[in-house]
Amino acid sequence: MPRALWKGFLSFGLVSIPVELFSAEDRKEFKFSMLDKRDFSPVGYKRYSKKSGKEIAWKDIVKGYEYKKDDYVVLSNEDFRRANVKASRTIDIETFVPSGDIPALYFDTPYYLTPGERGEKVYALLRETLRATNRTAIAQFVLRTTQHLAAVAPVGRALMLITLRYADELRDVGGLKFPAAGLNAAGVKPKEVELAKRLIDDMTGKWDPDAFKDTYHQDLMRRIKEKIKRGETKEITEPGKDDEEAPRSAQIIDLTALLKQSLEGGEKPGGKRPRAGAKTKLKLVKSSQTANKQARKRKRA
Repeated sequence: MPRALWKGFLSFGLVSIPVELFSAEDRKEFKFSMLDKRDFSPVGYKRYSKKSGKEIAWKDIVKGYEYKKDDYVVLSNEDFRRANVKASRTIDIETFVPSGDIPALYFDTPYYLTPGERGEKVYALLRETLRATNRTAIAQFVLRTTQHLAAVAPVGRALMLITLRYADELRDVGGLKFPAAGLNAAGVKPKEVELAKRLIDDMTGKWDPDAFKDTYHQDLMRRIKEKIKRGETKEITEPGKDDEEAPRSAQIIDLTALLKQSLEGGEKPGGKRPRAGAKTKLKLVKSSQTANKQARKRKRA
């Protein structure tokens, strides 16, 4: 049984449900050690006093807020709790919104909420009511030392809490360059739109998360095993020709031709076109690179 990250109450109106919060993520990440490139010895980091230069044990470290130069207010876990006792112990539902109304850019990290002792019935009541009304609860709570906005929604038998970004945590698009709005202003032709629609229709299918795998993790592990097998564990691999030959530009010469080629899906003579919903591969960039090479050859000729 994993350890709960947070324990408290899920509250709406006068109803409070004892709940525990668990991480819903299982990220496949490599853990790398930092090495000195001169002798490949491990590099360590020490917590030390900037005053004495001596190393400090974890048990002797406390948090401090610098309220003026070199003057600090010491804060303990009890100070964080007393700052707002309710917020540190309660996931406070403030409103309900139609499911699907929250734009994707606000979603952050998923967690599972499980009912605490004697909280099963009210937990199930909220879960089934959210499902029946197609609503998502919007709440605020404090995890560790940070307040979070969160969405609470039913997923199977569970209530899932997904932290949300506050509006002021999203950067403004000012200073970024985007194509002009509208087809004419962006230089897109109606024929290109129709071909793009057909391509999207051909690539459309039902959402199946199991169909997608983190293949890069396996690829990198295979690369690591290859270096071990070749006895290259202490060799720093330098960029090769494949990196040098990679074109820097993916300028599209003829978008209509590329869309048509994508729709054909690499069809061979006498072959069949992929059925609607099949996982055809969109190769616009690769095709544009080929078009660039052909254009350069014509130019040299």
